[in-house]
Amino acid sequence: MQRQICKAKIANAIVQKSLLKYEGSCGIDTAILEVADILPYEVILIANVSTGARFETYVIPEPAGSGAINIYGAAARLASVGDEIIIMSSAWMDDGEARKFKGPKVVKLKPGNKLP
Repeated sequence: MQRQICKAKIANAIVQKSLLKYEGSCGIDTAILEVADILPYEVILIANVSTGARFETYVIPEPAGSGAINIYGAAARLASVGDEIIIMSSAWMDDGEARKFKGPKVVKLKPGNKLP
């Protein structure tokens, strides 16, 4: 049996840019991605704390240290500049791996989407 487990979570993220006319994705500061152990082009789930919307997209890397959390394409209808979002990444694990898993890597951003 395979189980889908939350492996990483970026909390307290504030949307910096929301751009509808784009191919789609979520741009995230590369330094934040590294700390959270999320790879470029990895599929993510986003929960919009401000509106309650939840949607799936993928990551594109933004410049390290920029604090960028940008929503592009159709997803821009679900998150606006200033919205607080939670970004989650999951992994498939067999039952034994899942039972031994110690929990997701959690990154709680400071104001300006800065790393702690």
